[in-house]
Amino acid sequence: MFDIIFKNARVLDGTGAPWFRADVAVKDGFIVKVGKVEGEAKQTIDAKEKYLSPGFIDTHSHSDSVLVENPTADSKVMQGVTLEVIGQCGSSAAPRNMGLRKQDDPNEDELPEGTPQWTDMGSYIKVLESQGVSINVAALVGHGTVRRQVMGAERRPATVEEIEKMKNLVRDAMEQGAFGMSTGLVYVPGRFSETGEIIELAKVVAEYGGIYFTHIRNESDRLLEALAEAIEIGNQAKLPVQISHFKAMREPNWHKVPEAIAMVEKAREDGLDITADQYPYIASSTGMSSPLPASAWTGGEGSERLRDPEERKKLLDQLRSRYWDKIVVANLEHPDDQQFIGKSVAEVGEIQGISAEEAALGLLERNRGSVQIVNFAMNEDDVRTIMRLPWVMVGSDGSALNISTATGKPHPRNYGTFVRVLGRYVREYKVLRLEEAVRKMTSLPAMRLGLQDRGILREGMRADLVLFDADTVVDNATYTDPHQYPSGIGYVVVNGMIVVENGEHTGARPGMVLRRRN
Repeated sequence: MFDIIFKNARVLDGTGAPWFRADVAVKDGFIVKVGKVEGEAKQTIDAKEKYLSPGFIDTHSHSDSVLVENPTADSKVMQGVTLEVIGQCGSSAAPRNMGLRKQDDPNEDELPEGTPQWTDMGSYIKVLESQGVSINVAALVGHGTVRRQVMGAERRPATVEEIEKMKNLVRDAMEQGAFGMSTGLVYVPGRFSETGEIIELAKVVAEYGGIYFTHIRNESDRLLEALAEAIEIGNQAKLPVQISHFKAMREPNWHKVPEAIAMVEKAREDGLDITADQYPYIASSTGMSSPLPASAWTGGEGSERLRDPEERKKLLDQLRSRYWDKIVVANLEHPDDQQFIGKSVAEVGEIQGISAEEAALGLLERNRGSVQIVNFAMNEDDVRTIMRLPWVMVGSDGSALNISTATGKPHPRNYGTFVRVLGRYVREYKVLRLEEAVRKMTSLPAMRLGLQDRGILREGMRADLVLFDADTVVDNATYTDPHQYPSGIGYVVVNGMIVVENGEHTGARPGMVLRRRN
């Protein structure tokens, strides 16, 4: 007896090939029959000619600590995601509290009381496995996290000895199952590192067959130079490169996208295995404090800087290059600042009768540097141009949220990335064929990760599946009302178990934490 049979489905196998009509049978976590299926099953689902595809793979996710708090990964699985790649932009859950970092690092906060504790990648993976998760997980080790363990947030190049310590931490993470290393070279402390430091750590990743994921050093005025650095790192370390959320920020730089594309394609012609991911929105989201040192607002000596007129002026000068009318406050904690959620920083300044820069600095001070923003800085034509590229896959750059516990007005990508591609860019805008869009969500990211048993709907593959209605699938999350699950996703199966049934989360946690095979 089969566990599940999908009858009368339009099968999208994930390769980009045209859909075909078939039944699909699942047993013991695997796809065991594709074609005309006879026999009984514990559950038979009439697909009614809706589309059945491999589960979607989110190649860029920030659910590291979120999965500990929200293991059902609601906002991801409800849009068809069955696997997400965490540890992005240089920030990973592990390593932490390894006893190597300088004790003045302000960003090593203790986990909330009652939260399971971990130190290295291995113990973090065990936490996820012990509590169970609703989706599969592949982890990266973050360069910024490793650097903090060794150097804190010091603004200087690493010494030879410090690089060796970092290499040992990266090596440990790779041996414990990490798929690669990520960098966030626009963030503290990654922005203080030199290219040579990254190359040395990337060489360790290469020894284990890993991948280099990078939020490059600049996505606006120095986009091309930052992209060249990523290509150099890949060539010098001899490992595959993944450019995170490929884009050009701010209007004066929108014209650079064709040249950036040409650089990647030239690197591919020259033999570098380089690809990218993208989210289908014209706004990004990050912490407003990203270009400034965390010590500026976390107490002690750092806060003294803000009371020094010269130091304060330096911080304000660093903030002046921003387009504050395009930057919207998404989330913060201070009770007096809740009124500003959903407003641009320019509007906050007008309300307070001060400059936008002073308003921004005030928000950062009161919220100890923790202010999440949505930044409307990209061009729709660029989004569509990048989306059509065969080497660009889909990645949300979001986290697995739950409507009942989520706060503020975070970027709608947390809830809608994958269905937005299907509903808006396939059905409405006709930017992509349906088959190609599904390839970008399934077999392409599976190839990037080196997975041989997922990403394609074929007999013998793991049963990660999504049944959706191509005529109705749509993202409901908006910038003003983001906490909404999508429509049109009927069933989601993870490792042969139904996690979404008739558009409702079952609460099942059949996900696996995958470990990269050397």
